[in-house]
Amino acid sequence: MTELTVTAGKSNSNNLLRRDIRFLGNILGEVLVHQGGNELLDIVEKIREASKSLRAVFLPELHDEFKDMINSLEPDIRHQVIRAFAIYFQLVNIAEQNHRIRRRRDLERSAGESVQSGSIEASVRDLKERGFNYAEAQEILEGMSLELVMTAHPTEAMRRAILDIHKRIADDVMQLDNPTLTFREREQLREKLLNEVITLWQTDELRDRKPTVIDEVRNGMYYFHETLFQVLPEVYLELERCLSKYYPEHLWHVPTYLRFGSWIGGDRDGNPSVTADVTWQTLKMQRKLVVREYQRCLAELFKHLSFSTTIVDVTNELEASIQRDRLQVTLHKTPQWLNEKEPYRVKLTYMTEKLHNLLDDSKKGTPERYANVNELIQDLRIIDRSLRHHYADYVADTHIQKMIRQVELFGFHTATLDIRQHSQEHENAMTEILANMNIVSNYAELQEEEKIKLLEQLLNDPRPLTSPYQEYSESTTECLNVYRTVFRAQQEFGNQCITSYLISMTEAASDILEVMVFSKEVGLFRKEADGTVVCTLQSVPLFETIDDLHAAPGIMSTLFSMPIYRQSITAMNDLQEIMLGYSDSNKDGGVVTANWELRVALKQITAAANDFGVKLKFFHGRGGALGRGGMPLNRSILVQPASTIGGGIKITEQGEVISSRYSLKGIAYRSLEQATSALITAAINAKLHQDNDENEQKWEEISAGISETSLKKYQDLVFREPDFLKYFKESTPLLEVGELNIGSRPSKRRNSDRFEDLRAIPWVFAWTQSRYLFPAWYAAGTGLYHFYQGKEENLKVLQEMYENFSFFRSVIDTLQFAIVKADLVIAKEYAAMCSDEEIRDRIFKQIEEEFHLTKDMILKITGQTDILGHNPGLQESIRQRNPYIDPLSYLQVQLLSELRAIREKDQDDPILLREVLLTINGIAAGLRNTG
Repeated sequence: MTELTVTAGKSNSNNLLRRDIRFLGNILGEVLVHQGGNELLDIVEKIREASKSLRAVFLPELHDEFKDMINSLEPDIRHQVIRAFAIYFQLVNIAEQNHRIRRRRDLERSAGESVQSGSIEASVRDLKERGFNYAEAQEILEGMSLELVMTAHPTEAMRRAILDIHKRIADDVMQLDNPTLTFREREQLREKLLNEVITLWQTDELRDRKPTVIDEVRNGMYYFHETLFQVLPEVYLELERCLSKYYPEHLWHVPTYLRFGSWIGGDRDGNPSVTADVTWQTLKMQRKLVVREYQRCLAELFKHLSFSTTIVDVTNELEASIQRDRLQVTLHKTPQWLNEKEPYRVKLTYMTEKLHNLLDDSKKGTPERYANVNELIQDLRIIDRSLRHHYADYVADTHIQKMIRQVELFGFHTATLDIRQHSQEHENAMTEILANMNIVSNYAELQEEEKIKLLEQLLNDPRPLTSPYQEYSESTTECLNVYRTVFRAQQEFGNQCITSYLISMTEAASDILEVMVFSKEVGLFRKEADGTVVCTLQSVPLFETIDDLHAAPGIMSTLFSMPIYRQSITAMNDLQEIMLGYSDSNKDGGVVTANWELRVALKQITAAANDFGVKLKFFHGRGGALGRGGMPLNRSILVQPASTIGGGIKITEQGEVISSRYSLKGIAYRSLEQATSALITAAINAKLHQDNDENEQKWEEISAGISETSLKKYQDLVFREPDFLKYFKESTPLLEVGELNIGSRPSKRRNSDRFEDLRAIPWVFAWTQSRYLFPAWYAAGTGLYHFYQGKEENLKVLQEMYENFSFFRSVIDTLQFAIVKADLVIAKEYAAMCSDEEIRDRIFKQIEEEFHLTKDMILKITGQTDILGHNPGLQESIRQRNPYIDPLSYLQVQLLSELRAIREKDQDDPILLREVLLTINGIAAGLRNTG
């Protein structure tokens, strides 16, 4: 298994990628022989060659032979064949990730002093060349804000143990580029890699149980420990270096514009396992992590700060702080320092002790622990000033400033935790509480205007609604406990530990006001006697469906016009956060309509906020897959209308996206560097009003028409075709995906078979596995053709839009990526599993016709001869991968058919199920996408 070449081109860099793939492929071949004999390797090679031949020239007789070869595999050998192809893709993905790091280093090396495209320096240089002075540049920096929010959405099919092996293999493969290795060292490296691949082969890819929420918390924290704690400050340092280069007359300390948040342990929407106690445990784990990281940093500083008072003079300020520490802090073990004349080491020891005491509740409220994060920063600044006093500026710049930045970024809580819950849960709890208080017998049955009036009165009334002597249902008690936990957390970990409460399926203003009333019950919201409003937890609406996006501007205008609500925004730095859902809007209306309606909502909500003088921070709920808004991080920033990012941006980072972006330091740095560059570019565009092309109004009218036609086409099939859900369930591995233990959250919001209750992740996951990629392109062709109508003048307009309208270009390019990854020849094999032949033929024909229409319209608009012709490297990568994914797809169809036949007889076969799940993992690795 050595012939896959992922990137086109003849450069030396690409030769190195081919070398790595061949190297790892040869090692895997050895492992196959070692574990299964020459017979296993021969069968795998025979299948691989047949798959390649079929891709090169599709002939019906070859297709039948290939299927016969797949179907004739004995169960024992079949199991190993599945794993061979799946592990091969894991190794190829490792090689590609390493190549991204290598390519960046090659570009930097060859560029010399020239500036790499997409780098921080390129954007700062652009800022300077466009005439922005220091004050204007500073204003842009102060207005920039990007928060990347890790979620536990179940789209990471790999176990943590497998990812750990991948990390070790990646580190070892990178050593192949080391020109100083001796022959013997290279042999040892090869032997080490052989052992790692054997370990990979003998490690179970599948989890034997669903992960708990705490397991997911640990998985998320891994990335902070492994990469982010080091990489994030380096991005800041690079931005400050570039600013100093182009604006040398000024000293720069970049404000905190880029940070990470998390939903893991706070997202309880549809996940009963996320309780108030779990949220509290999550916050404690995050504190423990960050305290350990700071202690490690101080231990490293201890090595560097050996300055002696026999040689240098430290500041009186430092000496006084040490004296205070001696009086206030008791060291729990023998001091590390041996020399009293090394005051920095003395100081660091006391600082380490005060950090240690943060984990000891018995020291709470005493000077033996840091009361807040500012006290730690103050100690670091005392050291910084003293070092500069005796001209140790380099040490201060290199070590102390980096740690100060780390403390500014991660505080004593690592990452801000968002709380999320479904709006229905709040309404249920409010109905029970108000009935118990005899305020209204059935709150849920009130008209929206009556709800708003009542909730506004309750917010202005200082009296509580609940009593410790009143008994409530289990669900209402848990609802209230969440708010009590948030209040307790803010007291213990600082207000920044939790600041946002997201409300899923927000459909009305009352959904948002209910959360504020609950916040009032525990002190997170209150109105003082002088009328001042204090609010430390913001209600954040999540608009998800197409109807909700339509209603959003009106809902927010209603809220902004309420004095008490407007005061709550003032208390939160005059900033309102609003989340937009990409997954459910796509599932509800299709890819074209979802993209269009999201753009319209962004603009209309922004206009509504401007009318009331409110700044907005939009939270974009993007998934990793194309059908859930997935795209590169920098592009997801640049694709936003420039006028909508003034208050900052939040973006979800989910599942396999987290591991692909943040498991390796080099890739993590590049991703965050590109994001920073995109933020600066977007700010420049906003200042120069570059998203206001004179033709944009005309293009938006055309886009609206395309969206309207596309929506009807999509919903005609998905919602109005009575047999569609049957076809979907039977012609994809939807049900089996639910048996893959990749997340603690159920695949449905309720125990229901309704389409509306199916989550977007398994919806996209199942279509991706079966090679349709239906959610990422369906109905686009009909929408585009509705405007085109075969008229050359209309085609020219669409081509002009592609060239000059960034929104339209982004949609078309995303469609290209989806079309080239989809494969309807293989999808037809999945369709054959549909038990009703008439339903199967009728629905597949609609999908197939729309696929070809969409492909044809893309080629007409772009002027390309092939899909993705503008990106030959990516095009070639996908084409080269397909022959290696195909065997897994055919095997999956066979296995699904066998398993379902057994289950129809009320029997089961755990071995067959295991093989199905292995093919799911393998296809996910090959396509580099799940849900």
